[in-house]
Amino acid sequence: MSSDFVPSVFRRAAVLGAGVMGRAIAAHLANAGLDVVLLDLADPESAPDASPTERSRIAIESLKALSKDRPSPIYHRQIPSRIVAGNFDDNLDRLRDCDWVIEAVVERLDIKASLFEKIAPHLGPTTILTTNTSGIPIAALAETLPPELRPRFLGTHFFNPPRYMYLLELIAGPQTSAEVVDAMETFGESVLGKGVVRAKDRPNFVANRVGTYGMLRSVRLMLDQGLNPTEVDRLTGPLMGRAKSATFRTCDLVGLDTLLHVAANVVEGAPEDPEVETFQPIEVLEKMVEKKLLGTKSGGGFFRKVKTAEGSVIEALDLQSFEYTDRPKVKFPEIDAVRAIEDLDQRLVALFGAKGRGADYCWAVLRDTLRYAAAVGSEIADDIASIDRAMRWGFGWERGPFETWDLLGLERVAHRMEEDQRPAPQWVLDHIATGATSFYGETETHAYTLDFDGAQKRELAPRPGVLWLEEGVHGPREIERKAGASLWDLGDGVLGFEFHSKMNAVGGDILQMSVRATELAERDFQAMVVGNHGANFSAGANLALLLMSAAEGEFDDIDLMIRQFQRMTVGLRRCARPVVIAPFGLTLGGGAEITLHGDQVVASAELYMGLVEAGVGLIPAGGGTKELYLRMLDRLGPHADPRDAAREAFQVIGMAKVATSAHEARELGFLRDRDTILLNRDRLLQAAKDRALQLAAAGYEPPPLRDEVPVGGADTLALLEVGLYNFHQARQISDHDRLIGTKLAHILSGGAHRSGPSPRQVSEQDLLDLEREAFLSLCGEQKTLLRIQHMLQTGKPLRN
Repeated sequence: MSSDFVPSVFRRAAVLGAGVMGRAIAAHLANAGLDVVLLDLADPESAPDASPTERSRIAIESLKALSKDRPSPIYHRQIPSRIVAGNFDDNLDRLRDCDWVIEAVVERLDIKASLFEKIAPHLGPTTILTTNTSGIPIAALAETLPPELRPRFLGTHFFNPPRYMYLLELIAGPQTSAEVVDAMETFGESVLGKGVVRAKDRPNFVANRVGTYGMLRSVRLMLDQGLNPTEVDRLTGPLMGRAKSATFRTCDLVGLDTLLHVAANVVEGAPEDPEVETFQPIEVLEKMVEKKLLGTKSGGGFFRKVKTAEGSVIEALDLQSFEYTDRPKVKFPEIDAVRAIEDLDQRLVALFGAKGRGADYCWAVLRDTLRYAAAVGSEIADDIASIDRAMRWGFGWERGPFETWDLLGLERVAHRMEEDQRPAPQWVLDHIATGATSFYGETETHAYTLDFDGAQKRELAPRPGVLWLEEGVHGPREIERKAGASLWDLGDGVLGFEFHSKMNAVGGDILQMSVRATELAERDFQAMVVGNHGANFSAGANLALLLMSAAEGEFDDIDLMIRQFQRMTVGLRRCARPVVIAPFGLTLGGGAEITLHGDQVVASAELYMGLVEAGVGLIPAGGGTKELYLRMLDRLGPHADPRDAAREAFQVIGMAKVATSAHEARELGFLRDRDTILLNRDRLLQAAKDRALQLAAAGYEPPPLRDEVPVGGADTLALLEVGLYNFHQARQISDHDRLIGTKLAHILSGGAHRSGPSPRQVSEQDLLDLEREAFLSLCGEQKTLLRIQHMLQTGKPLRN
């Protein structure tokens, strides 16, 4: 088929259906920079000659809801301006210029078919049409289309909410062009920022097929073994490397009616499924649906949140009486020691070997889920890597089923399954018989996985644009390692500096390794990239260590720590080689300060960045206060009033503002216009490496430290202190907030006193010294120590 058949670039898209999912998809397409048309039914109460606003009321009202939806589906408040609302009767002409049209109406074949018939004449010759169905066969939908449109039709199954869920399943129909699938995969990965998995056209595709089985099997095992939902959720969440919502909290979020509908898809569409009995109706779940105990959307399911005089309380449903009670206490002695193991791989191995009521349940859930994934693998996917990726990206598992099986031992798990009279599928046993010891492996030339036929191996192609640490012999090479940080040779003359401490908090290992990183980069490399694959880039400094030192009055140690931190950030800025930072997720406090000192930043769109030290009674002292002030000066231009720059920085730091996206981070001054934002987090390291090499090739020279930084002096101090006085008088801030604000104002004024000079100049080092002095003095305040302690204990700020 000619390449003229496929759009060369996707610029404009349409979403058919403005329900919750439809508008969320439209929002994410707009997040990705597309112009979007959002269509729904014409208002049935409007006359044919009514105004466009009246006729398109349904889509318009849905579009307005985007700003109120939580979690927010948009990166920035201006994103909805890229979306135009309309209706199916008056605005189908807008589809002709669309490169992609995605259908997201109600899950009924007849309704979808009727809509396809209506829109088909209005589609352009290269427009790709897709459906977001989660259960209707793509082949059945394709049959309703004109023959000439079928090669351009496929399933694009987003997971909810589309902005946050990484998985996008592509499902080709019988006549879908291979070029169209390739184009959608490239677009999904590179523009929409998704992890794309190609699924076969079978009920529930890949992730929902395995995930729903796992949830329903967990319910049946719970009933068989006499456990309750509270106990099961304690076992099947992070302990096993699964999402925090575990089993029953996930059911509540999804909606029990939705879960049963998904299960029915398998019963009706795949009666030959080897575990079809698991998908059959479960009496207790049916009774819950009858009683409208559907989950969060109905006010309660397995759990509900109620407000009491002491605050919100979570209650659990008694599955005998169907009444809510206090959550029962959970006691699994054999699990306590396992739960304390931080490393997931070590924890899973320990869990596999533990004995007891809780451990036995975990094994049964794990055994049956691994076994099922292997049993239906060839039916739903082309390879085992697709199944592992689907479960990681769509259900939040840290390890996919085959990755978990490898970790525990291919033959060892199969043997234990046999002992339980739940044998592994024959293709797995055939591989074991040939001497295979794992599902994944490597040769000198490539990585591979075992194939479903029981004899062959399938080459595992690298994902385009993805650079992954610890990828094996074909990936980057680790040079040095400490408990909290590592250095990597990323290839092509680029050094990688990785954090891997708990929460990637900045402690001694990272501070020490940063010195080594700078030395190595200047001696042996062309450039440096700072990044990692953790859950978050960095949650900040090691508060526990700081609290211990402050409580014991070890202020010399704290002073040394601050100096080392400043040495790290200034060292990154002054390195003779370009340094590119690749932040994502939580990038707070010290993590934000590190990012601020990069020559350039390649950030994930999902960046939650802020200088949040005020929340624990401190101010940024690793150069963050200084650097944000300089950013504000630069943004305001060469003739900026230092008071304006100080006010902008004061608002961001003093209020501990946290950006909810990289786009907001740019607005707050944490990112510059020249910094890059990527929607696909997995591509960060490769993009950062590419950018670092570009800087090196351009003849990089480190920026000089500024010796003549304009500050507002006494004028700035007076301006900020007046603001603090007014907030305090209005009881909007506490005494301690005012003290912190005064310290911050002193820095931003350049160390001025009320009777001191007004506008003057200071050096960057002067500002760094002021940061350190303020930080040290605040560490001596009891209210600051209480704030730090409260944050460590609850994860929430204390406003004392």
